[in-house]
Amino acid sequence: MFLTQHHRAQPLFVQSPVHTRNKQIMQGFSRLPFHTRPLTRLLATAVMAGVMLSTGTASAAEAPGKVLSEKNGLPWPAVIAHRGASFDAPEETTPAYILARDLGADYLEMDIQRTRDGVLIALHDDTLDRTTNIAQVYPKRSKDPVSTFTLAELKELDAGTWFNKAYPARARDSYAGLQILTLDEVIDIAEGGANKPGLYIETKVPTQFPGIEADLKKALAKRGWLGQRPAAAAGNVNVAHMPGRVVLQTFDKSSLVLLQKEMPKVPKVLLLWIGEGSIEPKSTVPFKDSGFKDKASYYASQEIKSQEEFVAWIDWAKAHGAIGTGPSSQLTDGGDQSYMDLVKPWMNNLTHDKGMVVHPYTVDEAVDFKKISTDGADGFFTNRTPELLKFYGRPAKDSIESILKRNGY
Repeated sequence: MFLTQHHRAQPLFVQSPVHTRNKQIMQGFSRLPFHTRPLTRLLATAVMAGVMLSTGTASAAEAPGKVLSEKNGLPWPAVIAHRGASFDAPEETTPAYILARDLGADYLEMDIQRTRDGVLIALHDDTLDRTTNIAQVYPKRSKDPVSTFTLAELKELDAGTWFNKAYPARARDSYAGLQILTLDEVIDIAEGGANKPGLYIETKVPTQFPGIEADLKKALAKRGWLGQRPAAAAGNVNVAHMPGRVVLQTFDKSSLVLLQKEMPKVPKVLLLWIGEGSIEPKSTVPFKDSGFKDKASYYASQEIKSQEEFVAWIDWAKAHGAIGTGPSSQLTDGGDQSYMDLVKPWMNNLTHDKGMVVHPYTVDEAVDFKKISTDGADGFFTNRTPELLKFYGRPAKDSIESILKRNGY
């Protein structure tokens, strides 16, 4: 495949001797009006292909997402540990976050909710029945929202045993009895190792938690994660010391507006989906009436209503403070993490042209890292931190087993 300014092969982390010449070529094309770019991209492809074939090299410095990431103080490409290293440990628990940190992740990703007594916690689902033993501890409340429980009540739950049952090949006795974490406890983990990852925080079901954006601001400021401009750090191993040490993410437009109001200088990402509350689909036939046997196949069939619909969402995100998008992705082998394909090359090109980075979710396999990176991704949400680090050419220096054992797991 030939390469244009936005359509990249797997990143090469070396400085090309022809970088200046290539950049000048592409800047010339980028000044042309957007509506003429389908044709100019073809011309750019031919010109760049000739340059690269003559030199035998391409430079990561040419990637538009790299420039945009650096502008916003973000690492590029970014390794975002989705709910921690959640392939190898129960999601959003202490071992998952310690493992992600010590493997070398750039960000610890989490979902923020609020207890009945006002404490911010890290938890994905808005009920507790999937990832805890609530049916045994509070049988009459097993389907109640997280917001109806106090922190003390939540700390009584076992947030680890479910993982051992679901994934016996990765089970560990030490996972039994793990607790739900507070935001403060996750920050303690982020600050507690040799690698200092940043925090990539989603406001989860924010309509259930009025004012959570302001609460999050207070909590981060209290811990010294806001209000200061830290010195730039070398490489991608101390993101907590970079300007983009906190990234705020949400699917909810109203929450993005409030996050921008509360923390205008903190990078924000609008998460993208096709369906209710997000990008309008071409077909509104629900899964149960679609004829598909599994949701991955159904999601793969979903398409946006029009290119104009996608552009409108990107423009809205940009106008309301987002510096990037977090689009869903369709995975090669399907599965329950394979969703709608919102990382098509033209979508990533357009997002970059609008001045925003692209961080797709949730990608775990090398075949998908390669394809979606080629199509323009600037990093990934991943459950498999070591696999993504290996793909990016900076493999973890320590093994999963040794990290867990060293930390008592």
